[in-house]
Amino acid sequence: MDPELLKRITARRTELDGREELLAKELAEVRAERDELAVAERVLERVSEQLADERASAAPAPGQVGGRAVMLIPHRTPDMEETLLPPDYQRILATVWQAAGPVMARQADDALGIDVSVRSELEPLRGKLVRPVDRGWLRKLSDGRFTSRW
Repeated sequence: MDPELLKRITARRTELDGREELLAKELAEVRAERDELAVAERVLERVSEQLADERASAAPAPGQVGGRAVMLIPHRTPDMEETLLPPDYQRILATVWQAAGPVMARQADDALGIDVSVRSELEPLRGKLVRPVDRGWLRKLSDGRFTSRW
């Protein structure tokens, strides 16, 4: 056998063994990262499901009063946003929060487009202002005016 040829074969085998070790190491790293991504994906799915459940339970739930469907106003928690409220209540809160000072019920009529010159229209609006007070969204002063909770 030719010693030069034997030397080349041995060198090539050593080179391939080295590449095989590198590839095996890379493959192990790729598999480990894929396993970590699979775990991260499962955790993300679980957390997303929990958040969806929490949002669903915190969202205003429709109820029945006198046979009519009504939207219930949730009690306010520190992490709750006003976007969970029905649009009418969001407009009322925005009106009160943007006012320069405490607001009378009559001043909130523009937010809902209600003509409060008729007393029968003013009382339901006042009721809509009292509900957020009862649930911690607004504060009612002793003189009957409404202001932000803070």
